[in-house]
This record gives sequence, C-alpha cells and structure tokens, in this order.
Amino acid sequence: MVQLIPTPTDMEKFGAHLAHACHHRTILHLCGDLGVGKTTLVRGFLRALGHTGIVKSPTYTLVEPYQMGDTMIYHFDFYRLGDPEELEYMGIRDYLDGNIIALIEWPEKGGEFTPPPDVAIQLTHHADARLLELKAYSERGQTIRAVS
Repeated sequence: MVQLIPTPTDMEKFGAHLAHACHHRTILHLCGDLGVGKTTLVRGFLRALGHTGIVKSPTYTLVEPYQMGDTMIYHFDFYRLGDPEELEYMGIRDYLDGNIIALIEWPEKGGEFTPPPDVAIQLTHHADARLLELKAYSERGQTIRAVS
C-alpha cells in the first residue's frame, strides 16, 4: 500500500487509523530520514488510544513506555545506537513479552537484534508532502494492512 500524506495532521490521522488496526503483540518498523514524520505518526497512534501527554522521540533514552489499558506500548528510537548489541544489554527481548505493541524508529540500526516487523512503514519526502509505503511481513501484518 502506498499513500500520499499531505500534512502533519494527516500523518497523525494515519497513525490513529493504524492504532485501531493494531492489537496485542504487534511490531511496527518506522523507516525514513530525519524529519519525515515518524514521531508524528506515533503521536497520532498514541492519542488515538487515549494518551494525552507529550509524545517525543526517545532518541537519547532509546525507549519510551506507555501503559494503555492492559497493553504496553513501547516507542523505540534506535537512531543513536552505537552498536546493535546495546539492544541485548538493555534487555530488548524482555520488552517484547506479553501484551505489547512496539513502534521502532530506525530499526535498521539494531541489526540482528531488532525484532522482525509485522508491518514496516517507509516514509519519504515527496515535495511538500510525505509518501508512505506500508508492507506486511506476517499474518497479523496482512490484517493490519487490509484495514489501513
């Protein structure tokens, strides 16, 4: 699926729509250059699920947790990883146990330690807008893609 996203508000709307398509134990990879709208998408995702606070990219902390009912949502940002093995040291596998949704910015920086996605979203600059390409990599991802 490829879609043109004209404004940051539209990116948040897409994130909200995506949130309603995701259920427990879902891993989303968010790929694209700096400033392309990955965190904006996450903001829309979290707000759709009831989060009212600030949503910032966890560039320095690597992960920002959000408890939403019985689901833990983890917003990861691997941009500043010095070595993919840092994910092993931080206990990445422990974050992925249970009823979770993981949104991972810069997943390629985590190498083999990055969990495989159910859905990967590639964002690119396209004039004043963004081009969004969504690819499914699992059965769950196919379901999400079908309703997104």
